[in-house]
Amino acid sequence: MSLLVLVLAVGAACCLGVGFVLQQNAARHAPLGDFLSPRLLLDLVRVPRWLAGIGLMVCGMALGAVALGRGEISLVEPLLATNLLFALGLSRLQTKQPLGRQGWAGLALLAGGVTAFIVAGEPRGGEAVTDPARHWLIVGAMIGGALLLTAYAKKSRLHAAPVLLAVAAGLLYGVQDALTRVSGQRFSEGGFAELFGGWQPYGVLVLGVVGLVLVQSAFETAPLRMSLPALTAAQPLAGIACGVGFLGDRLRADTGALAWEAAGLAAIVAGVVLLGLHPAMPGAGRPERIPHVTVRD
Repeated sequence: MSLLVLVLAVGAACCLGVGFVLQQNAARHAPLGDFLSPRLLLDLVRVPRWLAGIGLMVCGMALGAVALGRGEISLVEPLLATNLLFALGLSRLQTKQPLGRQGWAGLALLAGGVTAFIVAGEPRGGEAVTDPARHWLIVGAMIGGALLLTAYAKKSRLHAAPVLLAVAAGLLYGVQDALTRVSGQRFSEGGFAELFGGWQPYGVLVLGVVGLVLVQSAFETAPLRMSLPALTAAQPLAGIACGVGFLGDRLRADTGALAWEAAGLAAIVAGVVLLGLHPAMPGAGRPERIPHVTVRD
């Protein structure tokens, strides 16, 4: 594993984690009438703390894009999942809550899961799949799943709505990471002409905007502990699926390696959930603000 890719990915995770906390601090005060509407972004753009959070998120995405250009997505995505550690670190400064058993257990599971997956899987590059049907099948499944989750969250008044939106955003961000890597490859092969001659950079932009609306809607309707764990868990799983599915990433496939890879991914998800539910996370213990959405014919 390249040390540069490690530094870039962890730096990206740091910017993302701190940025998410700042965004949620601002978004929770936004009008609930803006739920799942682009107006939400227009309201939030006037809030300095939210702009600072967005700035950090953009820096994180830029560092992540460079890491994706130099390393396999199956390697970078698990490292990006550590953004929750940095989010928890900032939250601890705000709430003065100690880590306790739950925090240390979540930290150990997340760090151990990332290490187990990378060591066992030994992610490495390979030949990308050229069959466009396979590309669209995997990308379509991720985007279709995100649309279904969003539609269900909008029509329901369930307390799970923020979680559903966060999972949907995580799926979109995972696909966005895959398209970012493809865009970087196109740029390296032919410059701007080759880059903008394909649909991938436009897909990155659209997915980024849609994902941002979903994330901010989740942030405004419930404490961070309900949305960030789902977002953090869904994104690497979607990204790894794209990486192995059509980008040519290869993982060890013997029985022992597959068992450790599965255990590593399970530990990552478990650690993310434990850390996300930690009392130090912003809004923990407060009543959730679930929007009452009227469905129009």
